[in-house]
Amino acid sequence: MRSTSDTAVEPPEMRWNGWGDPDGGIGLPRAVRALLPLLLGRVPRPGPAPQLDAVEVAPSCLSGADLAALAGVVGDSEVRTDAESRVRRSGGRSTPDLLHRRASRQQVPDAVVRPATHAEVAAVLRVAHERVIAVVPFGGGTSVVGGVDPDAGRHHAVIALDLARLSGLVRLDAVSGEAVLLAGTRGPEAERLLAEHGLELGHYPQSFRYASIGGFAAARSSGQNSAGYGRFDTMVTGLRMATPTGDLDLGRAPGSAAGPDLTRLLLGSEGAFGVITEVRVRVHPTPRDRIVESWTFPDFTTGANALREVVQRGGTPTVIRLSDEAETGVSLAQVGRIGKVLAKGASAVTVFEGEDAEHRRARTAELIATAGGTSTGQGAAEEWARTRFDGPYLRDALLDAGVFCETLETATTWANLHRLRAAVTSALKDGFTDAGARSFVMCHISHLYPTGASLYFTVLAGVRGDQLRTWDAVKRRVGDAIMASGGTITHHHAIGRDHAAWLPQEIGETGIRILRAVKRELDPQGVMNPNVLIPEEPLRE
Repeated sequence: MRSTSDTAVEPPEMRWNGWGDPDGGIGLPRAVRALLPLLLGRVPRPGPAPQLDAVEVAPSCLSGADLAALAGVVGDSEVRTDAESRVRRSGGRSTPDLLHRRASRQQVPDAVVRPATHAEVAAVLRVAHERVIAVVPFGGGTSVVGGVDPDAGRHHAVIALDLARLSGLVRLDAVSGEAVLLAGTRGPEAERLLAEHGLELGHYPQSFRYASIGGFAAARSSGQNSAGYGRFDTMVTGLRMATPTGDLDLGRAPGSAAGPDLTRLLLGSEGAFGVITEVRVRVHPTPRDRIVESWTFPDFTTGANALREVVQRGGTPTVIRLSDEAETGVSLAQVGRIGKVLAKGASAVTVFEGEDAEHRRARTAELIATAGGTSTGQGAAEEWARTRFDGPYLRDALLDAGVFCETLETATTWANLHRLRAAVTSALKDGFTDAGARSFVMCHISHLYPTGASLYFTVLAGVRGDQLRTWDAVKRRVGDAIMASGGTITHHHAIGRDHAAWLPQEIGETGIRILRAVKRELDPQGVMNPNVLIPEEPLRE
């Protein structure tokens, strides 16, 4: 049972129009500011963004009867229609999201509803089903693919279902190494609660400080420690979900042949079928030992081959990450080391946790060195570990300076890796060139499999016109290039609304029919997160 000490507290609010701590943020290092005009030319700085209290929003479309029905479930104080609450729950944290928030008038949900229990979530969904109100589940608000946009679809109103109160450690089975966490629990709070028992989940995506356990499951997240502990979906041993037509409580045993695995069907469902309220996960003792090592390579190809050797021949780092030549150079500029070290070539960091960390480091080092890598000690790896969650702050600083900055990711087999990287890089550069903008593309590998790896791209561009319109065209071009070159449209960011156009190519029309059939059964009114994963079906006469 959950004890008082296992009850989480609500996290602080993120910046409403940017990433992270409202009092935090990172300025552009001087070396980066000097580098940007050389890479992109001079770009105009944007005008001042509106203050939160100056943002204009439309009146709520919920009727008095709608609001009364929702308040009857969670209480009057937990149904919020004030402008600030609605603006703060009006989308995720992609670059387009943040550019939209620089507008004086914004699209927002009609109310924010804050349940505290599974029963309240289920009751809210029944109200939404009966009154035909769209529901967007909202965890940490860190989606970068339009997954939490306030999209009412064909319905008369949309609510943001804020899961912040649904937070805490429900149950711990230390003997089996399993914990049940409420879906609204943020990453740091989950680790704090587990640490009280000497345990760790070990899932650390870049969004870790603000993303929620339910969001990790709904988006099939992959963290920076995936080489050691696996993707989040491999950590999940069971789920509880509320849907408009009933509940699901899945995962009776560590292995089962009882028909198709419905837990896997719900992982990655992104709120389109229902709301994940509890997640049962595999946990492990908090590692006591930690060793890091940094590496350089003559080029990205040599580095990628070294990573393949590691994963295929028994190297077992907790973290392994390869930056291409461009990303390596910018990383050096951030710490003021351009000109002090060799700025050519690719670089990698490795991290090893656990009692056998030194043995695993030695085996991995042997494989990397044999494949052409050169150890550079601990410095770069320690710097990466210290700043591993700060990238989004730097993105905000670039946007403030007028520089467009966005990320995207994919994955493929080792045999196809370089072809896919070249295709995506060309699509990004050519797309911005056609729009009259100079661009700079960086790439890294951070998730490995015996058969392949992910590719994560960051693009900077000096866009002088409409940044949103320009990116929309470039994004379509890149998505098409990924599909044509044998990649997945997303490795860990999810489908959301931004990638839905390419899902039929990924899973086929039969796959889309399966998803539609599941949605019709669990959500016959189509109120759950409209247009996520699959576009809305037209109303039947």
